[in-house]
Amino acid sequence: MTVTGCYPVLMTPDVARTAAFYREVLGFTPTFAADWYVSMRLGDHELAVLRFDHPTVPEPFRAVPRGIIVNIEVDDVDAVHERLTREHGLTPVLPLRDEDFGQRHFIVAGPDEVLVDIIQPIEPSPEFAAAFA
Repeated sequence: MTVTGCYPVLMTPDVARTAAFYREVLGFTPTFAADWYVSMRLGDHELAVLRFDHPTVPEPFRAVPRGIIVNIEVDDVDAVHERLTREHGLTPVLPLRDEDFGQRHFIVAGPDEVLVDIIQPIEPSPEFAAAFA
């Protein structure tokens, strides 16, 4: 099997609002836009949003997402934290902090209760360093 792409598609009741969040707050650029589906890119990374009740979604699975975290790794998490809190007025649901498992990060709530974890990899503690391949 040759994989040519792999990306999440977040189902939502409001495609325009959800796409606007990822575009305006996080800097994604739309590559395709319809009222029911928007595909976006940020560098080499892709994300899409889809109207949850669109006919391409099998009826038993038409639901708004819950329990999803979108991870976005950056080179300067402090600068992104400053921009999202000051310019966009977002209040992190997990404050900026360092984790022993090798992340400096914070989490904000995006549309539809999807969490967005903004991460900068850091040196893990010796306890976790051995777990990395």
